[in-house]
Amino acid sequence: VVVMPAPWAHIPVDRHLRSTGIVCTPWSGRCGAVSHTADMTGRAVAMGAVIALVIVYALGSGALVSTGSEWYAALDKPWWQPPSWFVGVIWPYNFAVIGIVGSVIAWQGAPARVVSFIVILGVTVSLAIGWAYLFFSPHELIWAAIALTAAAVLTVPLVVMAFAQEWWLGVLLLPYQAWVLIAASLSWGYVVQAGA
Repeated sequence: VVVMPAPWAHIPVDRHLRSTGIVCTPWSGRCGAVSHTADMTGRAVAMGAVIALVIVYALGSGALVSTGSEWYAALDKPWWQPPSWFVGVIWPYNFAVIGIVGSVIAWQGAPARVVSFIVILGVTVSLAIGWAYLFFSPHELIWAAIALTAAAVLTVPLVVMAFAQEWWLGVLLLPYQAWVLIAASLSWGYVVQAGA
């Protein structure tokens, strides 16, 4: 293990890693040579984890959300509820950008950022799917709203990490953050409308 030479100080750790095959721990500023194949394998696994989470997110929410049910149709909707066509557009966008942003971070990011992003993403996906189940199955509106609010709050560090990696990744993820916040507010709106 050697200390990173001064001439490299201006080069982001993750980018220098890609070009030299040297792995650095950003929290210590120290680097050591490792197998390029091992590094690429680890990053491929991280990318696979991101894609798997996106697939679970899409399939889980798709299976649990039932906006065509009689129960949902009878609900009093909050006045800021967006039209169905907008929802049909925003969710494919959300799934796509989560996959893109997560994959870029998994491939280029420092190890700590990669792990943090995947873990937090996994928690937010679990909370979002939990909302879908709580809202549409047992109709636990308050618990559903709490779950989605937690997901919205935990999406903030994902956006921060995206901006820290590349500014355009953060910009791509901003609409998802905005939508989760709106969805959480809608969930609480249903609680108020239902008098729960």
